[in-house]
Amino acid sequence: MKVLLLGATGLLGHNVLQRLTDTGHQVVAVVRRRKSLQVETPDTMVVEGRITDRDTVMAAVEGCDAIVNCAGVTDMSLLHQKDYYAVNIGLCHSLVDAMNKHGIRRLVHISTVNTIGYGTREHPADENNRIKAPFSESYYADSKLGGEYVIREAATMHDDWHVVVINPGYMLGPMDVKPSSGRMLLMGYRKPLAFAPTGGKAFVDVRDVAVAVVNALTMGGNGCRYIAVNRHGHHTISELYQLQAQVMGYRQRVVTVPDRLLLAAGFVGDAVRALGVRTELSTRNVRQLMVREYYDSSLAVNVLQMSETDIAQSIRDFHAWRAEKGKRKRKRTKENIQR
Repeated sequence: MKVLLLGATGLLGHNVLQRLTDTGHQVVAVVRRRKSLQVETPDTMVVEGRITDRDTVMAAVEGCDAIVNCAGVTDMSLLHQKDYYAVNIGLCHSLVDAMNKHGIRRLVHISTVNTIGYGTREHPADENNRIKAPFSESYYADSKLGGEYVIREAATMHDDWHVVVINPGYMLGPMDVKPSSGRMLLMGYRKPLAFAPTGGKAFVDVRDVAVAVVNALTMGGNGCRYIAVNRHGHHTISELYQLQAQVMGYRQRVVTVPDRLLLAAGFVGDAVRALGVRTELSTRNVRQLMVREYYDSSLAVNVLQMSETDIAQSIRDFHAWRAEKGKRKRKRTKENIQR
């Protein structure tokens, strides 16, 4: 198929782009700057522009058979709820309008697992669990839930559409350019003493999510959502750091930070944010680091045929990709100096 891909320059977007082209699809990628793309093949058409510009999206989607929306504002330092709306909700309205205008019937939309209420080790949450605190207080999760509502509401109105929502957990792996979620790994990488909150995440290899996303173009149910986590990837942050040290071959002591200290720091962040200063430190954000998240991804595995890569391999490949990227950058710098 010819697929419009939004959010192609992010961690998941890059891996979805790679997966789409590897499986024979043509891709139209809307990006702000072409040089931000780490993957570009003869089957990729690049359109420079802003995804919040309705005319850009309408023009780019013409002639496409399907849409994959990996775009999302994830910056936890933003001060206001409305800062998330243009991309996380407004873009969803534009995509539904584009589908109606151009007769497109396939859409895969990427949300987050945090729009689904987390479960316990004994009773992991499935796709029917409603969002709950502390994520119900998150500006990001709230906006992604709003985007889901727009997409799924459109699906209920079109029986002939194939609209699927993917809810990924905390993604790790290669092509994490910024880095984004890989920052968590870097915060503890090769430090003799690392500090970790009490909580944990449902981790997943980004390439496994990419498999689910591309398969969802033809698999899954209209209006359905699918949790994409590794069923063996539920770890505390402390356990993640210990696994990283083991995988990468260094010694480290991990100290767990008590919840009361995290909250105290969060209150300081709240005061700073009240002055109009952007910071990720806030009680709203630190409370999310104090809970254990457990989810059941059986539907994604069975229906979307999602693979499940060992999280240890995800860690290895994250660092291997960063090392290779560093080598390429140093080589280009050396060549520029010689010229």
